[in-house]
Amino acid sequence: MSVTYSNGVDALNNVSLKINDGEFAFIVGPSGAGKSTLIKLILKEVDVTSGEVIVNGFNLHKIKRGKVPKLRRTIGVVFQDFRLIPTMTVYENVAFVLRVIDAPKKYIRSRVPYVISLVGLKDKVKCYPSELSGGEQQRVALARALVNDPALIIADEPTGNIDPELSYQIVQLLKDINNCGTTVLMVTHAQELVEHFGGRTIVLNNGSIVFDKVLGGINED
Repeated sequence: MSVTYSNGVDALNNVSLKINDGEFAFIVGPSGAGKSTLIKLILKEVDVTSGEVIVNGFNLHKIKRGKVPKLRRTIGVVFQDFRLIPTMTVYENVAFVLRVIDAPKKYIRSRVPYVISLVGLKDKVKCYPSELSGGEQQRVALARALVNDPALIIADEPTGNIDPELSYQIVQLLKDINNCGTTVLMVTHAQELVEHFGGRTIVLNNGSIVFDKVLGGINED
């Protein structure tokens, strides 16, 4: 697929990419390489100029506008800047995702504490974002992305605003989630994380894929 913006910028140029169910893949590349455009394509925030995009069984070229929310409910997104609601507790921030889609109250009451404990924050459920560290806020953001049990999680620079040593914990959490069967796509500038964890690594540069291989990580055993 290719994406050319109205100002003439070729954001993606003849990119062909398949991420398999249950896969963990790093997307790396310099600023302006096309990483953000790729995410926007998957979320149906921009459209291809040519080619097609299929995400979780949805053909995004043919999808009707009314079905876009259904597509997005199959995707959990973790942002660099957390995007938590400051007036809501940890519990309320995570539960909000399910309340928006009118999930049953009984399901919310069981699912939300489970996901919060999964990211190691069961003792912080009543805390507000301002009372949490950056790493804890990112864990809340991860719980929020997980709570609807999405087929795919997109982590967009999830370690960009937290301490380097906490970055490894966040990626390990994403790896653990992936080991349970969720597909994870992590966009990052942090080469040291890619080298540490290894796995499929896709490098974008000037709108093209210049590298797509499985790399070995650092074995700490």
